[in-house]
Amino acid sequence: MVSFCSVISHSFHCVPLPTPNTSHFVRRNNPLRCQYPLSPHPSRFLRLPWGRESPSTRIRASITDVSVDVAVEIKRLPKGEAWSVHKFGGTCVGNSSRIKNVADIIINDDSERKLVVVSAMSKVTDMMYDLVHKAQSRDESYVSALDAVLEKHSSTAHDLLAGDDLATFLSQLHQDIGDLKAMLQAIYIAGHATESFTDFVVGHGELWSAQILSLVIKKNGTDCKWLDAREVLIVNPTRSDQVDPDYLESEQRLEKWYSRNPSKVIVATGFIASTPQNIPTTLKRDGSDFSAAIMGALFRARQVTIWTDVDGVYSADPRKVSDAVILKTLSYQEAWEMSYFGANVLHPRTIVPVIRYGIPIIIRNIFNLSTSGTKICHPSIIGDEDRQILKNYVKGFTTIDNLALVNVEGTGMAGLPGTASAIFGAVKDVGANVIMISQASSEHSVCFAVPEKEVKAVAEALQSVFHGALHAGRLSQVAIIPNCSILAAVGQKMASTPGVSATLFDALAKANINVRAVAQGCSEYNITVVVKREDSVKALRAVHSRFYLSRTTIAMGIIGPGLIGSTLLDQLSDQAAILKEEFNIDLRVMGIMGSKLMLLDDDTGINLDKWREVREEKGEVANLEKFVQHVHGNHFIPNTVLVDCTADSVIASNYDDWLRKGIHVITPNKKANSGPHYEYLRLRALQRQSYAHYFYEATVGAGLPIISTLRGLLETGDRILQIEGIFSGTLSYIFNNFKDGRVFSEVVAEARDAGYTEPDPRDDLSGTDVARKVIILARESGLKLELSDIPVENLVPEPLRVSASAQEFMQQLPKFDQELTEKLKDAESAGEVLRYVGVVDVTNQKGVVKLRRYKKDHPFAQLSGSDNIIAFTTRRYKNQPLIVRGPGAGAQVTAGGIFSDILRLASYLGAPS
Repeated sequence: MVSFCSVISHSFHCVPLPTPNTSHFVRRNNPLRCQYPLSPHPSRFLRLPWGRESPSTRIRASITDVSVDVAVEIKRLPKGEAWSVHKFGGTCVGNSSRIKNVADIIINDDSERKLVVVSAMSKVTDMMYDLVHKAQSRDESYVSALDAVLEKHSSTAHDLLAGDDLATFLSQLHQDIGDLKAMLQAIYIAGHATESFTDFVVGHGELWSAQILSLVIKKNGTDCKWLDAREVLIVNPTRSDQVDPDYLESEQRLEKWYSRNPSKVIVATGFIASTPQNIPTTLKRDGSDFSAAIMGALFRARQVTIWTDVDGVYSADPRKVSDAVILKTLSYQEAWEMSYFGANVLHPRTIVPVIRYGIPIIIRNIFNLSTSGTKICHPSIIGDEDRQILKNYVKGFTTIDNLALVNVEGTGMAGLPGTASAIFGAVKDVGANVIMISQASSEHSVCFAVPEKEVKAVAEALQSVFHGALHAGRLSQVAIIPNCSILAAVGQKMASTPGVSATLFDALAKANINVRAVAQGCSEYNITVVVKREDSVKALRAVHSRFYLSRTTIAMGIIGPGLIGSTLLDQLSDQAAILKEEFNIDLRVMGIMGSKLMLLDDDTGINLDKWREVREEKGEVANLEKFVQHVHGNHFIPNTVLVDCTADSVIASNYDDWLRKGIHVITPNKKANSGPHYEYLRLRALQRQSYAHYFYEATVGAGLPIISTLRGLLETGDRILQIEGIFSGTLSYIFNNFKDGRVFSEVVAEARDAGYTEPDPRDDLSGTDVARKVIILARESGLKLELSDIPVENLVPEPLRVSASAQEFMQQLPKFDQELTEKLKDAESAGEVLRYVGVVDVTNQKGVVKLRRYKKDHPFAQLSGSDNIIAFTTRRYKNQPLIVRGPGAGAQVTAGGIFSDILRLASYLGAPS
């Protein structure tokens, strides 16, 4: 086997070296020599194309040498705020038009001096890694793949360059391709590529893009030099995926490079660097961003601008939270925290070089130059306008998915030194990455999160290390909880601000999300929780919404699109835009279900302007179970409410199950609260024990605040003595007009024709509806009554209660007018009126529904139309009852009452009030 080394100068020389057993480097009399066991073909020498901008420099090394053959005038590097650093990623230089756009941005930048760090063209780095993979797998297609790399850069150069510039670049490109072909052939024969060989191959993408961009800038009349960063940037590998810059050595090399290549515009390669032994290496993941930050520190630049394809740093992943906002400013620590926990901001290490000199990093969108992007800097240099943003202590949220929790638990752990060391020593030995640690102060257990792909090895290692302790019972278990995600909230001094943690956990609880573990450090920048993976997006949306960074979004299912339900849908449609724009509330109707058909839609919600037509066109057979699953099963919307606009007891029987699942329930349906007392108590208990709300204001007074008034009295310590009221809009209308010699059947027919009664007026005249309202108020007041305990005066004549139809009832009703006519005459002769009322006698723990007489100056006698009126006699309002009066019937007011409950729910879930 024959070894090779490149000797780089203006004309390339190749010096064969003795064959070693392993790859290594030796320094002899400075210059350096490198020994590579590459190819069995001594005629194939590897040329490493470095130092192209320094024809007077002769280098015998893998990268560069500091010896200079001829004297040159020393030009010192002017450091400081005159320099502006720009970094352009692969997407920014993805094709010839984008490279020209980058050149225009640099030329138009009014900074005195500019350093540009550039990545390989889009997809090229992957193509270069693929070349190495194919070669070491002995896949001969690496040859054609290399030809594709050549064609991509050759065609780009032809688009952008001409004349000598084009000829020079193509000559160097073909030479590089020839060198790569020789190296790949050697890798193909060996069936293996060392890390340094791989890094050398992969780094060519940056070399080519930097040369092309520098020539395009130079073509426009701007003095520009290009810099192979391997000549100046020295790093020390610390582990397989990380390197530490050697700033002192890098500064010295940069000074020497600049003395030979002074220029006000420098285009440097990103991603690539050298070891102290001049071996090619890379800066690993997100290396070009890291390169830009290091260069910013070396040049002491005014700022570092990272050009990308997004408008800046978002408060949350916009793919998961559509209403995520661009953050104008972030502190270094906030950006670091968000990066660590998975936000697509910067790699955490990118921030480290610039912190020392307080150099701001600007994240900008190359495809949207009108936006200012996000500034990452020290809080002390944030402007007054941006400083106001810092008062929002929570700046953003981010998630990491595909994690598992490992819980090591046992009473033998408490107070035993070395347990944590043994746990994490075992984790280190298997090379696992610990994302988060949580330990109770009792030391009874230690819980930590690792990537799910590593948890099996971690569990086996812990079982082995603690085998004796588990067998002896000192440790009870090493438990694995799979399918987890981390949710992190990040903000300046967030953890030290009272109420932030409470708000975070309240938002998660109201979205029915269980927290499995919590970690909060003393850094005051981060609160981390672990949730089920399936709840990850839902949790993210819930907390983001709760902290006023986006709309409070609620998934709604409307059951019963009859008169009241359809009116509610019309009201929602009319107010949707105003609620979004002015109140930050996004109500999305995900489903509408009637007795026969249902209409379902995805997470954008049903178009309420056309729901009737769409239901006829796309409606499917009604299925309550499927309907609920669809509305609630959307993990992208944190809150779900079902609105039952029916009077169906079967639908009402599902409330219990819905509340247990964390689904909020709003209804005007009286069946649940007036059913068996134990069921009422169970629903109220569920409401108190969970964060699922159950609102039913419209069950008693349509749109009138009857339930809320009663609760307000009780919660403030008042004692209810009696509640008396006209609770039926239908019967209010009938008895308000049953006067002046009119007969009862005539008034009932008039009310039916006007739409005030049910299709069968007996449903109103029976008094059952009023009795249900009385029992609801009685139970809200603390009475343990059943519906059967309420005496009801039925206004339907007994012979007509079994009539075959409503029409037959109306035909026969005039025959029974005499009884009520006599009652009316007796009342009028005494200066009184007849009113059909319900009474809750809390003092005597009973209720009644009956026809009563009232003096004409009584508030109940002053009603008109279909108004309801309710009088609360309490300890505070004993001599003069508290009166609530207003419309108590009609689709508009009932739907309005339901709508009010929906908005109350939104307020409880975090919408600004």
